[in-house]
Amino acid sequence: MQNHLFKGVGRLTPYVFTRGKGSWMYTRCGRKLLDFTSQIGVTNTGHAHPRIVQAVTEQISKLPAAQVNLGYHEPMLELTESLLANVLPPHMDRVFYSTTGAEAVENGIKLATYTTGRPGVVVFQGGYHGRTALTMAMTSSSVTYKQNMTNLNPSNIYTLPFPYELQGYSIDFCLNEVELLFRQQVPAREIACMIIEPVLGEGGYVPAPVKFLQGLQNICQKHGILLIIDEVQTGFGRTGKFLAHSGVVEPDILIMAKGLASGYPISAVATSASLADQQAPGSMGGTYAGHAAASAAAIETIKVMIEENLVEQSQIQGAKLKQGLEGIKSLFGGDIIRDVRGPGCMIGVEFTTPGFNKKVSQACLENGMLLMPASVYPTIRFIPPLTVTDEEIEIGLNIFQTSIEDVLLEGNNNEELQQATKA
Repeated sequence: MQNHLFKGVGRLTPYVFTRGKGSWMYTRCGRKLLDFTSQIGVTNTGHAHPRIVQAVTEQISKLPAAQVNLGYHEPMLELTESLLANVLPPHMDRVFYSTTGAEAVENGIKLATYTTGRPGVVVFQGGYHGRTALTMAMTSSSVTYKQNMTNLNPSNIYTLPFPYELQGYSIDFCLNEVELLFRQQVPAREIACMIIEPVLGEGGYVPAPVKFLQGLQNICQKHGILLIIDEVQTGFGRTGKFLAHSGVVEPDILIMAKGLASGYPISAVATSASLADQQAPGSMGGTYAGHAAASAAAIETIKVMIEENLVEQSQIQGAKLKQGLEGIKSLFGGDIIRDVRGPGCMIGVEFTTPGFNKKVSQACLENGMLLMPASVYPTIRFIPPLTVTDEEIEIGLNIFQTSIEDVLLEGNNNEELQQATKA
């Protein structure tokens, strides 16, 4: 039946998955694979966490879905209470729920343009915000997402460089480019918002420097522009903090999804009453917005993260993983691995040779681990669940090292491999 599915979906593997548990996935053909993708940062609590499974099971037996335009439902109200008490910054006291990260981004942009009366949106190079017409226009992590569809791009999107020192983009240069935009391309008074990921996701797991984020906030405040932080991939413990921007900036609008509900489809936009209460009833909505079963999953996800100390675990296990990757970098020398970076359990490894990351990703699959490439630069990303064990980290590191060796050997670089491992 695979032949009847759209070919436009890129897939890492040809496998049919039948179940998942913790850090592992199982296929119909009998393979057991270490999942260091967390389904692209979704299953932060691991696959099929028993408490979350129980919460969803209980909810669907009572009320699986309750349409948001008809009224309220208990899980949505309880989730809102939990977000306000445990997750959101103090100045945010309004939440809107949708289904996907892209949908949340669009609703965040709608809020910004509605409240400011301005049309312009500033995004940053390497950012990924979704696959809808608007969010695709805002995405610049790869031309793959836009090919043959650039005619759909809105004209009020302005893309500026993201500070990426390894590729020659300094903080000062990038901040200067923001001000230059207002003098060369569009007046600041026409920009509604700037949106940025605190760590680039598809763009290569590049952390935004504190100085840059704070500089952006200062520019936004100076010109009456709203700052939107896209925490779709970085949120819910992924970076070693509940939210990656905490303690750095105070955004006007916050976007959340992925790890919010451990794999169940729900996303959220958070902001202040001063912005949200300006919108007229009917200007926001969605068929599956704030889905009851997904809300139940999100409530339990937050409880699990707090009671099992998963934010702290992200710091601890991420440090172990990063130390192991630094060791592998040293083993092979700078000619193979150029950089190991990222906070918590959101770690990018950038190679020196274009395409090498994709070959290593496939070698990891053959050796028993799911690991995804990212970026137009040769980067591979480690996204283990926050529940990952020491043993699983060691297994993953061993598979990664073996896979690099396999790729080098397949490329008839035996001499290069021998020299690298002696370095």
